Amino acid sequence: MKYSQMHYIRPDIEEVENEMRELINKFINAASFVEADQLMNSINIIRNEFDSMKIIAFINYSNDTNNKNFIAEQDYFDNNYPLFNDFVFNYYKALTGSSFKKELTEKYGNHLFEIADISLKSFCHEIIEDMQKENHLCSEYVKLKASAKINFDGKELNLQELEPYMESVDRDIRHKAFIAYWKFFDDNSKVLDEIFDKLVYLRHDMAIKMGYKNYKELGYARMKRMDYNEIMVTGFRNDIKKYIVPLAEKLRVKQSKRLGFDKLMVYDLFLQFISGNATPKGDPVWVVEKGKIMYDELSAETREFYDFMFDNELMNVFSRKGKADMGYCEYIPKYKSPYIFANMNGTDDDITVLTHEAGHAFQAYESRNFHFKEYTEPTMETAEIHSMSMEFLTYPWMNLFFENETDKFKFSHLNGTVNFLPYGVMVDEFQHWVYENPSAKPSERNTKWRELEKIYMPHLNYGEIDYLEKGGRWQKQGHIYEMPFYYIDYCLAQVCAFQFWSKAIHNENGEFETVMKKYTELCGKGGSKPFLELIKETDLKSPFDENVVKNLSEEIEEYIDSVDDSIL
Repeated sequence: MKYSQMHYIRPDIEEVENEMRELINKFINAASFVEADQLMNSINIIRNEFDSMKIIAFINYSNDTNNKNFIAEQDYFDNNYPLFNDFVFNYYKALTGSSFKKELTEKYGNHLFEIADISLKSFCHEIIEDMQKENHLCSEYVKLKASAKINFDGKELNLQELEPYMESVDRDIRHKAFIAYWKFFDDNSKVLDEIFDKLVYLRHDMAIKMGYKNYKELGYARMKRMDYNEIMVTGFRNDIKKYIVPLAEKLRVKQSKRLGFDKLMVYDLFLQFISGNATPKGDPVWVVEKGKIMYDELSAETREFYDFMFDNELMNVFSRKGKADMGYCEYIPKYKSPYIFANMNGTDDDITVLTHEAGHAFQAYESRNFHFKEYTEPTMETAEIHSMSMEFLTYPWMNLFFENETDKFKFSHLNGTVNFLPYGVMVDEFQHWVYENPSAKPSERNTKWRELEKIYMPHLNYGEIDYLEKGGRWQKQGHIYEMPFYYIDYCLAQVCAFQFWSKAIHNENGEFETVMKKYTELCGKGGSKPFLELIKETDLKSPFDENVVKNLSEEIEEYIDSVDDSIL
């Protein structure tokens, strides 16, 4: 079914409550396993319907944050989704206490009950009002960024439209574009601080109400982290600091030499080559059409998937006024349909976003036939393996988009993935500090952010851009506002994705088809098992193993050193 044909109907929350209550009571009192199993199916039909309407409402809103009807529907779900979570909470309580748990486990596996258990640790009835407020604040943040109207080059631009100027080969244009870009955040910094203050206080209060010391434990439960903990995450951050930060700084020195500058300023960082960055050789329509060729050839499974997305209007990648400043993939369970949202702007990031979000969408498509949404939807660190690995597995087709600049793109992309890791773990460390210090003032948060930048990204030179020098950069990072503790996931997944790069791309020894098969199998498993178990079954090594980070950093450095980047 095409997206335009997917019928949106606002669900009546009272009707949903009555239906869920009745079915849950019947489930609790089920006389047989067969009856209990059938009631679980009925409950999940209601859940899929409600989730689907919520997702369609969000897609519509993010496509046009100025549309009054879309705003009203987003407000409706901001208010009512926490109430719906209360119904699901009661279902999970009934599920974990079921008289037929043994039989249900034999049919569906134990992981469904592990998910139910940790979900029970992340919600209670007493925090519903707080969650409603949290949702509205996150929507306010999205709308604020989407409202950007920046006068530049004789045009009125949004944030996404300004970004190509920040990669200009003309240093003066880059400089002015950076100033204009960050002026928007500086001008709105007080509002951004107010939104974040409220979010931190709300989250801390929710944690206290649930018996936690602070939000960290609640945040980990919300992210459904079952097989690793904060101590392991701290160790991983230290491994990145030890092995990747020096490599990233070496890459910045090489970049400075390529560009012919004694010192890289912040507005130079997006430009990789004095001749200009690689750019796709066509507009977004052309990119999507070339993507069809790529996915036709990548595998039979990706061919079927991309045709489904292409034919059913499930890719919205064009930037325009009022559209949310983000990229994402959502899954609409009622129609078993992934949906890709992006803002292409003519930079090489258009292709990275296409492959990244297509990785998410391919996973959703491959695991769409699981009995329950718990197994269709993996936890975020697993989900990001699908997306980040797809970026590498499509390397052999990058000539379709970049033609004579293909080598330039691949070198730049690999550099970017390395440079991302210090930033990614820095975001995670910052978030831990924020929720350990919920009463910190905005100025103290900025000071902490700048302190961490000097540890993880010591090359940063902000010049006269005072907003950044004082530590305001974090306000652009939507995850910090909208999904706390969802960022280390990218870093863990990146280390797994590097292993796909190593096996299938860097070492060209005939393993590509085997690796692609493993990748497809991983996607098909969705969230049916915990993170570390899934990667073990995929023949990937744990990113929490220091030797894995060390060995990959050495392999990447060896490859980069083998490339004569001066001719790119």
